[in-house]
Amino acid sequence: MTKKALITGISGQDGAYLARLLLEKGYRVIGIAPRRGSDAFWRLRELGVAEDIAIEYADMGDSGSLLRIVQREQADEFFNLAAQSFFGTSWDQPVHTAMVGGVGVTHCLEAIRHVSPHTRFYQASTSEMFGKVQQERQNEHTPFYPRSPYGVAKLYGHWITVNYRESFGLHASSGILFNHESPLRGEEFVTRKITLAASRIKLGLQKSLVLGNLDARRDWGFAGDYVDAMWRMLQQPTADDYVVATGNTASVRDFCRLAFEAVDLNYLDYVKTSDAFLRPAEVDVLIGDATKAQQRLGWASSTSLAELVSMMVAADLHRAARGTPQ
Repeated sequence: MTKKALITGISGQDGAYLARLLLEKGYRVIGIAPRRGSDAFWRLRELGVAEDIAIEYADMGDSGSLLRIVQREQADEFFNLAAQSFFGTSWDQPVHTAMVGGVGVTHCLEAIRHVSPHTRFYQASTSEMFGKVQQERQNEHTPFYPRSPYGVAKLYGHWITVNYRESFGLHASSGILFNHESPLRGEEFVTRKITLAASRIKLGLQKSLVLGNLDARRDWGFAGDYVDAMWRMLQQPTADDYVVATGNTASVRDFCRLAFEAVDLNYLDYVKTSDAFLRPAEVDVLIGDATKAQQRLGWASSTSLAELVSMMVAADLHRAARGTPQ
């Protein structure tokens, strides 16, 4: 029989790549999204899968609408990717961030527990939960110390998932994903801000790029690789939590260098810094240890940082040349 999957956050980067992966595997895919403008699903259109996905409209803060969808669909798998995921906004909208990233997870789990307990659940946790890191490489046993309202909200979502797994026997897993990017990344994120600026500067459409902390270091991978790890988690006989990462780290400065080199420019000639773009509480370095995912899921990142940056710049050159916002 055809498997059925529900995806919250279907309009985001991960939602689009996951939807394409599941469709390729023969799933029926139902996206859950709040009502927004017509541009909300541009990523699905860009991947050529928008017409193959059914959309149900619901809000993460409305438990009733989520429960009705879960009850009606009786899906095999539920991937919760919904979040207010921009760190800067999380300081300006901490309550909204908490409702979506924390309480909203509970709404999903409660719906599954009461009306579809066979449904396997995936929670999108994040390396931002580690924040002020307590050990050099972060794995599933590293203590958490989030440094933003986004990280705090995600930490609640992570632990409530563990709690429902242990309390009610749900097949509920969390993927602690380190930074993952793609040509579908939103322009508000620093990686996309860099690749778009490099492309626009190359084409004479922009003169410079202003950033915050160039020395912050992250473990960057390709979102298209990471959604495969999400799917693999829900195929396991028992639920668990997994770090998903490349095991390599690079600075924002390194990302700038690679992006500008991709268009034959020197980032030092164009990139400036401003305190206005610094976080109230900085996360200096993150680097993941995905040994457990490699051993139990058979998963490994297959895209290098240089390949990722080149992919993003190529897409942004094309967009900048044709004058389209995405």
